[in-house]
Amino acid sequence: EESASRPTRSAILVVLKGGPSHQDSFDLKPDAPAEYRGEFRPVSTSVPGMEICEHLPRLARQAERFAIVRGVSHNLADHGLGTRYLLTGNRPIPLLKYPSLGSVASRTLVAADDMPAHVAIDEDPEGPGFLGTQYGALATGEKPRANRPFSVRGITLGDGLSIEHFNRRRQLANDVDALFAGHEGLDDEVRGLDEFSRRAHNIIASPRTREAFDLSREPDSITNRFGPNESGQSLLLACRLIEAGVRFVTVMIDGWDTHQDNFKELRTRLLPEFDLGFAALLDTLAERGLLSSTVVLAAGEFGRTPKINGNRGRDHWARASVAVLAGGGIRGGQVVGASDDKAAEPVGTGFTPDDLAATFLDQIGINPRQEFHSGSGRPI
Repeated sequence: EESASRPTRSAILVVLKGGPSHQDSFDLKPDAPAEYRGEFRPVSTSVPGMEICEHLPRLARQAERFAIVRGVSHNLADHGLGTRYLLTGNRPIPLLKYPSLGSVASRTLVAADDMPAHVAIDEDPEGPGFLGTQYGALATGEKPRANRPFSVRGITLGDGLSIEHFNRRRQLANDVDALFAGHEGLDDEVRGLDEFSRRAHNIIASPRTREAFDLSREPDSITNRFGPNESGQSLLLACRLIEAGVRFVTVMIDGWDTHQDNFKELRTRLLPEFDLGFAALLDTLAERGLLSSTVVLAAGEFGRTPKINGNRGRDHWARASVAVLAGGGIRGGQVVGASDDKAAEPVGTGFTPDDLAATFLDQIGINPRQEFHSGSGRPI
């Protein structure tokens, strides 16, 4: 439950799908041998002694707003398992499907009845797990693009379907439900679907929700600030959704699996787009008075190999990676933890995805040690 002893906040989880190269972004090793250190140079930031990659200049200028966590470590160098670990904060096990952090927030935090508690741009691969269907995300199914209408099926009501038509369909469904009431032997899953349907109706019928998804309402100056690419526009949409009252937004940013041409991909596309979009997210949240009430976590499922491969790329490496935390009660302008001289292992014990999740949830206002119950009543 929401705790009276800690402030409750909203949250944005930015998932860098594929595993970003930690040693070419936020954990550079300029003194390592050439086959480890790569092509990029570290640059100073607005915080003395804190350095990040030269291709992140906008973030370098506002380093006081975020904290870097180095030495994040585990041993699941598989995209599916690593992503599951990051998104749930629990090491995957075969016999139990843990809920995503967004579903935990949906279960725990109070949201307006006409707004989804959790929105996933464009998907939440893990879903609500044992918590049940009613705590699943509203998934957009695609990413927004600059200067193009963005529609979420059901929210935008395309194909000429008006709210009046939709409400008549809803009333017909209610009449059918009443006719068969008592005959269906409701179990938890059916009840969950019924609650999901009720909230979905309120969300679809809400002008406030449709407006939140309408990026055309932003002035060009703001749209351009985030960049014309899908990742930037996804972060702009996340900002609008938080402003409208959504409690948790998951943003999936693709393309970080750089087995080949790691440095070209990072230099020409991945790092500049992330630098532009993530800096714009922090700026815009701050300007709208939302940064102190919104916790932001950006991370991938693992890092990349210390040694560069024969294709000028880096392969999967789970024993070291980085994360970036901002907003809420996070003290920016600091580096927590460290990796060794080749960015291969944490110095000391390091941190796990469990640690990241616990800190993230605690900042949102959710007790990371609380228990939920599965459908069979098992405490977890």
